[in-house]
Amino acid sequence: MLSVIRDIPHLKQFAESFYACEYKKFFQSFVHILDRIRTDAYLRDHVNYYAKEMRLVAYKQYLEAFKSVTIENMAQAFGISNEFLDVELSNFIYIGKLNCKIDKVSGVIESNRSNRKVALFNETVKKGDALLNRV
Repeated sequence: MLSVIRDIPHLKQFAESFYACEYKKFFQSFVHILDRIRTDAYLRDHVNYYAKEMRLVAYKQYLEAFKSVTIENMAQAFGISNEFLDVELSNFIYIGKLNCKIDKVSGVIESNRSNRKVALFNETVKKGDALLNRV
């Protein structure tokens, strides 16, 4: 990426804004990157998948820092409408790609961070029970 960062317009801002968690700039430069991908003969068929996955990564990165955040604040951080964010997050939650829930009454997104140690413990107990049942 570093070898072509000066050759491709908006690529530097795209990478740096994602790294610096400046999501509004990230989305603005992302539009230009997607336009560039649409002109590529090999990648144009995959542009929608790439766009969806990159948005998901950005949402995950943003939500990692918060236990809860309002839809309005998150939408402002990304420079998108509340409705678009609500629909997109709902879809990601439904298919299991985001581990959070949306409280529509108060307009809050609550993160359900899974604790890796707890998950490993539960998996070990489950496998141990299965082993004991076999014996």
